[in-house]
Amino acid sequence: MTLHRNAKTCPNSRRLLCRRVLEEGWLIKDAAAAAGLSERRAGVWVRRFREAGEAGLGDRSSAPRRIPHRTSPERQEAILALRELRFTAAEIAETLGMAHSTVSAVLKRCGKGRLPRIVEESENRYERSRPGELIHIDVKKLGRIGQVGHRVHGDRRQRSRGIGWEFLHVCVDDATRLAYAEVLDDEHPATCIAFLRRAAGWLAAHGVRVERLMTDNGNPYRSRAHALACRELGIRHLRTHVYRPRTNGKAERFIRTLLDGWAYRNTYRTSQERTTALQGFLDFYNHHRPHRALGSRPPSAKLAELTNLAGAYS
Repeated sequence: MTLHRNAKTCPNSRRLLCRRVLEEGWLIKDAAAAAGLSERRAGVWVRRFREAGEAGLGDRSSAPRRIPHRTSPERQEAILALRELRFTAAEIAETLGMAHSTVSAVLKRCGKGRLPRIVEESENRYERSRPGELIHIDVKKLGRIGQVGHRVHGDRRQRSRGIGWEFLHVCVDDATRLAYAEVLDDEHPATCIAFLRRAAGWLAAHGVRVERLMTDNGNPYRSRAHALACRELGIRHLRTHVYRPRTNGKAERFIRTLLDGWAYRNTYRTSQERTTALQGFLDFYNHHRPHRALGSRPPSAKLAELTNLAGAYS
C-alpha cells in the first residue's frame, strides 16, 4: 500500500486508534493525542471504521470525482486517431485547435506519450559454420587516462582535458567468437591494415584461415590501400549496410564486453597500465569466460569442437 508522504499514521495505527475509542472506551481527544493527531482527524478515522471496517482505514485518492472541463471522449478519440497517423503532439494541437499541454496530457494518460518505431525489425541472427569463414573488425575510441576518472571519484568536473584519444581495434571470429584486440594510436588506413595483418596472423597461429572480413563503412575500410591488402591476404571484404551497425553486431557486442570487463572495471592510473591489462582479459575471454551463445563454453572450446569436426569429415 502506498501512503501519502506526509501521513502520520498507517492502517495499523489507525486500527489501534479506533479500537481504543470503540472497544476500550477512550475519549477521542485522548486517543488522538496518543496517535499524534488532531481530534478532527481521529474522528474521521473512527467514522470510516464504523462505516466500512478495516477497508475504510486505507488512504483515499485525492483525485476529484468529476472534472467539468475534462477533454471530451470524442476529442480524445480524434487525438488518438491522429497519433496513429504519427502526428506529433504539436501537430495534433495545431490541427484540432487545442492547447499543446492538453494534447500531451491526453496522450500520456492513454499511454501514447511517445511515438513507436516505424518498423519493429525482427531479429536476424546468423552464425557461420567454419572458423575463419567470416571475421568482424571494428574500432572503439577511448579517452587517454591522465588521472583517476569520475567513475571512481564521482566528480565530472575533474577532467584531464586535451590529452587525446586511443583507439581499441577488435577482431572477432563469427563461428567461434575467438577474439583479438589491440590499443593503437589512431584509425588511419595504414594502422587498420597493419592490425588486419596481425589479426589474420594471430588467427592463423590458432589454425584459422580468414576467408571473409566484415567492417563498417568508415574511411579506413573504403580506402584503395585496404582493398589491396585484402586482395593480397586472399580475404573477401564485406561492409555493413548504411545505418545498420547491427550487421556487425558481434564486434559491437565484444566491444561492450571489453568495456565492462576490462576498460571500465578497474581503476587505472595511466593509459599504459590499462593497455597492459588488455592481454590478460583477452586470455580469460578466449579460454575461460563462459559464452552464452556457445552453450556456456569459452571460444577456445568452440574452436576445438569445430576443428575436430572438420578433421572428422575431411
